[in-house]
Order: sequence, then structure tokens, then C-alpha cells
Amino acid sequence: MAEHENSVVTKELRERSEAELKSLLGSKVEELQKARFRHALGQLRETHTLKLLKRDIARLETVLRDTSKVAAKETQA
Repeated sequence: MAEHENSVVTKELRERSEAELKSLLGSKVEELQKARFRHALGQLRETHTLKLLKRDIARLETVLRDTSKVAAKETQA
């Protein structure tokens, strides 16, 4: 069931502009950094959020890489 939810998110991400994706990526990286800090201090109760944030970041980087590949192919063609 979680895979279905992720595919919907990925479809929504592919509709966003590159600037929006970069902004969202920056905020997710910052959020992960804060969560890691809270985890190191023992203040993070929901440790699974670290895994979820890392997956979100990877998903965003993948979509950004795919959009840049498409743009590169369009300029060459």
C-alpha cells in the first residue's frame, strides 16, 4: 500500500518545476539534518522519520536527474 502512495507522490513531483523541486529538496535536507540532531540528543521519538526523509530526498534527486536528462535530450535533438 505504501508503494502506491509513493507512486502518486512521484507523479505529482514530475509535474512540478525544477525550481520547486530544488526548493523542496533543500527543505527536506534541512529537515533531515534537524531530525538527525534531535536523534543524537535522544529527543526524536519517531526514528522512522529519518528513513522516510532519506527516501523523500532520494525520490526528489531522481526526479530532478530525470528532468535534466529530458532537457538535455531536447536541446540535442
